[in-house]
Amino acid sequence: MLKVSVVSPEATLYEGDATSVVAPAFDGEVGILENHAPMITVLGQGTLRVEGSAPARFAVSGGFVQVVDNQVRVVTEKATPA
Repeated sequence: MLKVSVVSPEATLYEGDATSVVAPAFDGEVGILENHAPMITVLGQGTLRVEGSAPARFAVSGGFVQVVDNQVRVVTEKATPA
C-alpha cells in the first residue's frame, strides 16, 4: 500500500492510502505502484490519478512528485479536483 499526499499552496488536497498513482510528468505519464524505486520528477500539466479505496483525480500543473519507501508526495503549484 502507498501512502499518498497531494499538496498545493492553498491546502492539502489528499492524504491517504492508494494502490497506485499515475502522474503527469514533464515528459509523459509515470505510473507508481508499491515498492517503486525512489525517484523525484517534475510535474507537467494533466490529470493526477490516485487509485485505491478512496480514488481521486486532480487537474495539476507544475510542481514535483517524490517517491520513497512507499510514500508518494505530490507538491503542485496548482491543483483542482477533476
